[in-house]
Amino acid sequence: MTDSLTVRDNRTGQEYDLPITDGTIKAADLGKIRPSDDTPGLAVYDPGFVNTASCRSAVTFIDGDQGILEYRGYPIEQLAEKSSFLEVAYLLIHGSLPSKAEYDAWVHEITYHTFVHENVKSFMQGFRYDAHPMGMLMASVGALSTFYPDARNISDAENRHMQIVRMIAKMPTLGAWSFRHAQGKPYVYPDNDLGYTANFLSMLFKMSESKYDADPRLVHALDVLFILHADHEQNCSTNAVRSVGSSQVDPYSAVAAGVAALYGPLHGGANEAVLRMLRRIGTKENIPDFIKGVKDGNERLMGFGHRVYKNYDPRAKIIKQAADDVFEVVGVNPLLEIALELEKIALEDEYFVSRKLYPNVDFYSGLIYEALQFPPEMFTVLFAIGRTPGWLAQWLELVQDKEQKIARPKQIYTGERGLTFVPAAERWS
Repeated sequence: MTDSLTVRDNRTGQEYDLPITDGTIKAADLGKIRPSDDTPGLAVYDPGFVNTASCRSAVTFIDGDQGILEYRGYPIEQLAEKSSFLEVAYLLIHGSLPSKAEYDAWVHEITYHTFVHENVKSFMQGFRYDAHPMGMLMASVGALSTFYPDARNISDAENRHMQIVRMIAKMPTLGAWSFRHAQGKPYVYPDNDLGYTANFLSMLFKMSESKYDADPRLVHALDVLFILHADHEQNCSTNAVRSVGSSQVDPYSAVAAGVAALYGPLHGGANEAVLRMLRRIGTKENIPDFIKGVKDGNERLMGFGHRVYKNYDPRAKIIKQAADDVFEVVGVNPLLEIALELEKIALEDEYFVSRKLYPNVDFYSGLIYEALQFPPEMFTVLFAIGRTPGWLAQWLELVQDKEQKIARPKQIYTGERGLTFVPAAERWS
């Protein structure tokens, strides 16, 4: 066969032909390689799954070397410029762009389901006054599974659709209420006369006015941010959703696992780290010393580089434009001047260019969120709201994929073996 890999096991001298499909070999084929019938087959050791494909997916395509990101084949640049978040959500879930009738029905469904049960409100009010919004979101998303026990019937297509609609609709409500809780303010109910993103801003910031009227430029900028975060292939949180979902649990529990993974500073908290870095630099005049500290290994350049992208993150270019729109409304964040100068130097300095350290989506998103008056602990909540359609699209693909099994990676055991147990009475005498 031509599309195959010939492997010679030097322990036995035997050769094996392993078929190559879509640039991969099956781990199970490696398992056939063993020195004898009574020894385990060969396995792959790959911490962090840096070179292991766990699924086939038609949701998101990334070419990190070329800086390409596509949802269902559509470039992120076109979607951010010409689409809306709910249209992108439809695309991710259904695999194609909606007709006018389909889109109107989709928006109506999601708008209709933005309210949550009053017991959810009581549940969230039970958190401490200083509870982290992501912890509140994670718990309340998981709690939704108890309000919709029919969600466990994941084999029914209509039922799956209803849970997906509910999850996308209710995430802004839960996120906004976690924000209000932290501020000690009363929760604001959804206003279904408003669009998805405008309604979210209303639930966040409405006070005594009868109607919250957000600036359209801010609504658009936040909508673009949601689009940019909607999916990103098999990242940590998506892998968590798929891994937990592989047990055939309900989608609320699977998405709660995604929220939990996103909670971690290595995943969802990077934009907060960028703000801390910019504040520590303080002024443009301090940037050369900071750059020297990075090169000497005493500082970390946050918001640059990406595990996948070895080119300019396409989302970073778009988010830079969104930042201009936001600052036009609220005024320029003083940290922006430092960020722009830092980016300029890093893109010209051979040290960073040779290491392919380009700005990623986190470099500017924190500046935008702060300009919109979000405290840093809310940044990841905004990320989670935007990522929800992607998590659900991946979950939906998982439960319909006949090749998928319950996740159970192999391990390399490094502990003791064959010890003899001595009863406590003898050990302690």
